[in-house]
Formats: sequence, structure tokens, C-alpha cells
Amino acid sequence: MAHPKRRQSKTRTLKRRTHDKAVAPTLAKCPNCGRTLHFTDWKQDCPSCGVNLIYFKSNERLLAESEQAEIEHAKHQPGIDR
Repeated sequence: MAHPKRRQSKTRTLKRRTHDKAVAPTLAKCPNCGRTLHFTDWKQDCPSCGVNLIYFKSNERLLAESEQAEIEHAKHQPGIDR
């Protein structure tokens, strides 16, 4: 096992350890019931209300995104047709 040849100063030790800190866990909320979901809740269903988080209101989201895309297309189309 290797041993240090010289003692490391407190400053040098602390400089090395500046990146060794805990990171706050990513938290999300269920869109249906509002429960805080922790990173350990890795399933796609909410543990309290059972709603599927991936497909929750997917049709409404797709319609809103398609309407936004059509608006953007109409805005840029005159510049393309020149």
C-alpha cells in the first residue's frame, strides 16, 4: 500500500474535496394529485393516485404542440415561398 512522502496541508486537502458534495435529489410533482415524487419513485405510475405519468393528458399536449407548430410554420412560410 502506498504511503504519502509528505503530509498534505489542510488547504490542499480542502481544495481537493471541493467537488465532493451531496447533490439535491430531483423532485417532481404528480400533475393529477400534486404529490411530490422522489427519485426513488421510478415507476411510471403515481404511488398515491395511480395515474400513468407518461401518458397523462397526452392527447391535449399533442394537440397544443401541433397547433403551436402550425402557427410557427405559417409565420415562416412566406419567407420560404419567395
